Amino acid sequence: MFENLCTLPLSSELFTQALHPNEPILAVGLSGGHVQSFRLPAVASGSDDEDGNASVLSTGTSTIDTEWRTRRHKGSCRTLAFSHDGEILYSAGTDGLLKAASSSTGQVVAKVAIPLDRSTDSADPPTLLHALSPQTLLLATDSAALHLYDLRTPSSFTKGRPSQTHRPHEDYISSLTPLAPTEASTSGFSKQWVTTGGTTLAVTDLRRGVLVKSEDQEEELLCSVFVGGLPSKPGRSKGEKVLVGSSNGVLTLWERGVWDDQDERIIVDGGRGGGDSLDALAVMPEGVGDGMKNVVVGLGDGTVRIVQLGKNKVMGDPLRHDEVEAVVGVGFDVYGRLISGGGSIVKVWEQKMNLDEEEEEESDEEESGAQKRPIESSDSDDSDNGGGADSSDDEQSGRKQRKKRRKAKKGKNVGNGILKFKGLE
Repeated sequence: MFENLCTLPLSSELFTQALHPNEPILAVGLSGGHVQSFRLPAVASGSDDEDGNASVLSTGTSTIDTEWRTRRHKGSCRTLAFSHDGEILYSAGTDGLLKAASSSTGQVVAKVAIPLDRSTDSADPPTLLHALSPQTLLLATDSAALHLYDLRTPSSFTKGRPSQTHRPHEDYISSLTPLAPTEASTSGFSKQWVTTGGTTLAVTDLRRGVLVKSEDQEEELLCSVFVGGLPSKPGRSKGEKVLVGSSNGVLTLWERGVWDDQDERIIVDGGRGGGDSLDALAVMPEGVGDGMKNVVVGLGDGTVRIVQLGKNKVMGDPLRHDEVEAVVGVGFDVYGRLISGGGSIVKVWEQKMNLDEEEEEESDEEESGAQKRPIESSDSDDSDNGGGADSSDDEQSGRKQRKKRRKAKKGKNVGNGILKFKGLE
């Protein structure tokens, strides 16, 4: 379904990635404290397919440019999030700082101190950021605190005073997924969201706080995503579910409004004693794939897999992101290209021309004449001349994310076109 266009080498281990909502821009946060912004090539003009849809096939002459790069945090950059309009890129790191910067230039426009862990009166490292709306920014931490910042009052934000703080879990918050607004919503923005932490799932409301907490699932819940538009069943399902990835290779489905326990289970990776962890989730956009409701899953064994909902089955062969490192981030840019991140690389994947296996067999002769070339790289210098990775083993061992990682590398990472940057190899 997808083929690898290129591989971007990073100067240190990837902790987080974020995709711009309106432009083909990828931001990465690294263990060395750097934040880097890449601009992916736009779709070439005049490359529409037979149905008039824009093709995302590489022209072979496009480049991926580093827009800016800076040492944003003294410790690791743990999490990133774009504002709703994409104008601001928020970042938070183990130095205890939350920063807001211009996404186009990287220049910091505001910074605040993350509240201390109240139980130890020490730094409380962040786990994730999410821009719920133009007015509300959510920040979760290792101590299971969930801070809400009201962006309508800049003075309170710059003074580092959250407007609300909730504690929906006893363990660190591993994922946060907003629920789609209801038809009665006047703002069009979500006011409720699902979080996972440890072995539980919880729902929190912007005005009423934590509404409900699930039963103990007896398995660590690591990532989540909301999926709407599924077939509804009278009296049973409204066609809206939250999908949750666990540490044992199982994807669980939760019916919206029924939060005490999971509804269905899909085994993405099986094995004796449980499969590899499901560390990242993303919904495949409409117009990409086979026309069905699909989700993309990043696994602890370095693979990316596609799950078709409805039939609830894993589709095709795994995509190999890395031989050793876990896939910690997956997402789609504005042109429908799949972006996977993990270890010290990011990979860009493109939908194959033919998704139907029977059509592929019938059109072998046509495909044999189509030569696909990788995107070429453009050299770029670090804006800060900061060099490479300077994260420590202590930071990695102290991080609470319990990812399954292979200890032995089986072979060199090979992609369909590898991008290289001078000084970053």
